[in-house]
Amino acid sequence: MSLDRRIAPDPYDYLPPVAVFTLTSDDVVGGASTPLRHVHGSAGGENRSPQLAWDDVPAGTQSFVVTCFDPDAPTPSGFWHWCAVDVPGDVRSLARGAGSSDATLPGGFHVRTDFGSADYGGCAPPQGDMPHRYFFVVHAVDVATLGVDASATPAVVSFNLAFHTLGRATITPTYAH
Repeated sequence: MSLDRRIAPDPYDYLPPVAVFTLTSDDVVGGASTPLRHVHGSAGGENRSPQLAWDDVPAGTQSFVVTCFDPDAPTPSGFWHWCAVDVPGDVRSLARGAGSSDATLPGGFHVRTDFGSADYGGCAPPQGDMPHRYFFVVHAVDVATLGVDASATPAVVSFNLAFHTLGRATITPTYAH
């Protein structure tokens, strides 16, 4: 059963403009369907975060925040699938599966997603719904620590990012099941 609703706009269009840098992945492609290995177990997937690599970051970058957000979820606030905070500024990639736990990140920590756990939660749109977009975003941050701890929500992390983001790199695959 498909929900009758409109596609939400790009949520980052509402934020102040920042520099854009390069984000690539061996696993996900903008506009293409997400492979099952990166889909949540509840939707028949393996629930592994994709490999991500970034380059050409803005001068002054001291850390990164890596997120995955679904603005097409049938809620007024979308759905947060991943939020890794305070990834060191010299890191330029995350291996496939780095979102499994804090121990698999090359520095930094996870905050709790809308699944209720502090790790990557793969794509999981409602059965039969329209294809959802998954915004995988690497935010270049002008401070070494964003000033939040693991009890913060992705919304609080995003609020703090509004004041410290130097640049943003995005890949937006889709998924429907």
